[in-house]
Amino acid sequence: MGERSPRFDSLGIAGLHLVNVKRNASQERSANFSMTNGKQVLETERLTLRQFTAADAELMLELLNEPDFIRFVADRGVRTISQAEDFIAARITPSYSEHGFGFYVVELKESGVPIGMCGLIKREGLDDVDVGYSILRQYWRQGYAHEAARAVVDYARDVVKLPRLVAITSPDNVKSGTLLEKLGLRFDRMVQLPGYGNESRLFVGPEWGGS
Repeated sequence: MGERSPRFDSLGIAGLHLVNVKRNASQERSANFSMTNGKQVLETERLTLRQFTAADAELMLELLNEPDFIRFVADRGVRTISQAEDFIAARITPSYSEHGFGFYVVELKESGVPIGMCGLIKREGLDDVDVGYSILRQYWRQGYAHEAARAVVDYARDVVKLPRLVAITSPDNVKSGTLLEKLGLRFDRMVQLPGYGNESRLFVGPEWGGS
C-alpha cells in the first residue's frame, strides 16, 4: 500500500489548531503533530520540532554565529549566552502567542540532540508567512533540513491553514534555493527587506486557499 497522510484530530485551543495524531506504520515518514509538555511539536521519521525556551540559548548562539548564517542571512551581533537568551525572548518566543506559530528547535528524535531550527515567521516587509530553517553545519548532507522544512510546510497548510507560504534566500545561496524548489516554492522576484543589507530572492509557494 502507498503512504497515507496523517489523520488529524483538531483541537481548538486559545485560537490555535493543535492536533492529536493517529499513527500507524505506513505513516512513519509523514509529519505528525502532537503536544508535549504543553508545547506544540512536529514529529517526522528522524526529527522532533519543539518551541524554543531560554534554555536553548546555547543552540541559538551557535546557530547565529555559524559562518554561513552570517554570510547568507545576517550578523545578528549575538556573542554571549545572555544575548542569545535576549534574542530568543525578543525575536522568537513572542511569535507563538502573537501568530500561533514560530521557529522551532529541531532535535534528533532518538537522542534529543538539538541540530538547528526551522519554522514559520511573519516577517516585516512581506505580506505572506515565511518558512525558514538553519541546521548546524556538522549535520549537513543528511537530509535534515528538507525533512524538517517539509514537516513545517505540511503544518502550515494542514494545521495553520495558511493560504500559501513564501521564503527568502541570499542571491548566492544556491543550496537553499534548490531545497525550496523541492518543497514546491518557485523564485518570484528580488526584494529588499528590513535588517538585510542586500536584496533577497523571494520564493513563492502554490495557493492553498486557506483562511
